[in-house]
Amino acid sequence: MRRLAILITGLLVLASGVLHAAPRGETLVATDAGPATLYPIAHASFVLEWKDRTIYVDPTGGAEAYAGLPTADVILLTHSHGDHLDRDTLAALDTRETIVVMPQSVADEIGEAYGHTRTVMANGETVHTDAGLGIEAVPMYNLPEGPESRHPKGWGNGYVLTLGDKRVYISGDTEGTPEMRALKDIDVAFVCMNLPYTMGVEQAADAVAEFAPAVVYPYHYRGQDTEVFRDLLAAKDVPTEVRLRDWYAE
Repeated sequence: MRRLAILITGLLVLASGVLHAAPRGETLVATDAGPATLYPIAHASFVLEWKDRTIYVDPTGGAEAYAGLPTADVILLTHSHGDHLDRDTLAALDTRETIVVMPQSVADEIGEAYGHTRTVMANGETVHTDAGLGIEAVPMYNLPEGPESRHPKGWGNGYVLTLGDKRVYISGDTEGTPEMRALKDIDVAFVCMNLPYTMGVEQAADAVAEFAPAVVYPYHYRGQDTEVFRDLLAAKDVPTEVRLRDWYAE
């Protein structure tokens, strides 16, 4: 009986470790200040580590999705839709010393929360943290613009991060806007493709071909065929590496 109890206890400990294991990381890009590491979480949520700083992007999925990862030094919020602004997850995370970056629309949604550490940014603004991390807010919006747009221009932020000598673009929910197509010197891009909320794989491939990042990760792609995106981009003879990852693993 005692052996059975020990076995059951061991299985429970093992199961707990599996349920709360840290997400698997991969090298995102090498920088002049050391490598940056990516931890995909789900859909539009991921974590970046660079130097001694940890950045959460649109955290969702509860605190358990981030078990085993360092506390966020910076949280980037793109806009207030529920698959990007998860107030329950934010409340469950330790954000006492976290800089929370957001557009005005998110600030309006959450009221006074994070007032002591939050940074509200408009499209076109840039801030730098004490660790040398640069954060530029860039437009994310639907085309054509109009009153029925799910994502009006100026309502949300995409972001361009400067990590040492490298630049990382996070699209947020957008289409292939002129501002996206005009991006320069992007080393890694996270690009959404999720009809009818953002753009499809065809428009995404066309836009990515114009600004030609060194690496692109399709994300926020539920229901879309990212292999078609990869093939369309390859047909345009653009020297961009496409990294396909499973952002919807059960």
